[in-house]
Amino acid sequence: QVQLVESGGGLVQAGGSLRLSCAASGRSLSQYAIAWFRQAPGKEREFVAAISWNSRSTPYADSVKGRFTISRDNAKNTVYLQMNSLKPEDTADYYCAADFTTNPYYSSRYGTEYDYWGQGTQVTVSS
Repeated sequence: QVQLVESGGGLVQAGGSLRLSCAASGRSLSQYAIAWFRQAPGKEREFVAAISWNSRSTPYADSVKGRFTISRDNAKNTVYLQMNSLKPEDTADYYCAADFTTNPYYSSRYGTEYDYWGQGTQVTVSS
């Protein structure tokens, strides 16, 4: 069982930056693909970014490509989402999710693939 806790959300002006963290406990994240998803009020959950456990696969949603960077530190059992050039449309609750895999290059954009989810952290970008 993996427990995930997100942190780092907050209120920021458009153009600003935030770094979200996803800290795991219960098990090592070293064999888990991790993804970030977000859900804005009244909207469906959407994929943001993912990372394989060897960090060689890092797909991004088109809406965040070039602005967000996902990374991981397996020694710290933590995955990060660096968010730069934030826009009001990035406002949402952000969730990290984990999927156990034996494939070091595996990552997925699909929430149904992920077995473990955090409680979320809120990001608000003001214009």
